[in-house]
Amino acid sequence: MAFHVVLRGACTLIPRAGDPVALGVGDVVLLANGRGHGPADSPGMELEDVPLTRRDEFRLEPRTISLGSSGQPISAVVLSGMFPVDDKRCHPIINDLPDIIHLPAQLGHEPPLRNVIDLLGGELDKPGIGTESESVIGSLLDALLLFALRAWYGSHGAWVGWGPALNDRVISHVLCRINNAPGRSWTVHDLGAEAGLSRSAFARRFTSLVGRPPLGYLTWVRMNVAAQTLRESDEPLEAVARKVGYGSEYAFATAFKRHFGTAPGAYRRQNSAISKGA
Repeated sequence: MAFHVVLRGACTLIPRAGDPVALGVGDVVLLANGRGHGPADSPGMELEDVPLTRRDEFRLEPRTISLGSSGQPISAVVLSGMFPVDDKRCHPIINDLPDIIHLPAQLGHEPPLRNVIDLLGGELDKPGIGTESESVIGSLLDALLLFALRAWYGSHGAWVGWGPALNDRVISHVLCRINNAPGRSWTVHDLGAEAGLSRSAFARRFTSLVGRPPLGYLTWVRMNVAAQTLRESDEPLEAVARKVGYGSEYAFATAFKRHFGTAPGAYRRQNSAISKGA
């Protein structure tokens, strides 16, 4: 997923397919699918191919790319970056997004987004005291993505994809409870009680809005938490199993292999090197 924030001036976003998008100062654009695109001075400019490597995805340092002809003044200052995403296991909230999300600066009802942009630009321009500037930038980038998605779903979410589930106060509350405590021994009755609905009424409402039954979503969350833990830690498999609500390592391994097509240990060996390099 790529993003661009226009800090000064104006430019044009040229996608690989579709119409160019005019961007002004303060505009934010999010490209959820990672397809080729680029900023340019004008819609008619030919883009230069800039290949990226895995290492580039995790480098936090300025890189200047000229948007104009040699010797011409720079027409815009653009803060650009990316969020690495596993497109095979992407959350539905991302899959439901359009190819290009353009959030104009006139979105005055979203001051948190503007505040994050100001903080991010300031930290990149003049890092503060201390040695944790990259940690600060990483946290601000997470916040940038969150507030950009909030702004877009706030305007469109009631009618698109996962939007109805997020805008349903009852179901949204249950989703948060599952995400915050995936290791709890949830039952459909328990989740219905959280929603204040009968078991059957809750199951129908949840499945209709989320697109999968409650326990199916619970398993999906557990497996993703387990996969992240395997990639990012050396916790024993037994501890990972308990963390995501399985009483035995065997039961966890069976569920994990059914979900990912590989055993937890093999998954860790295949993926931990990438995470540590990141």
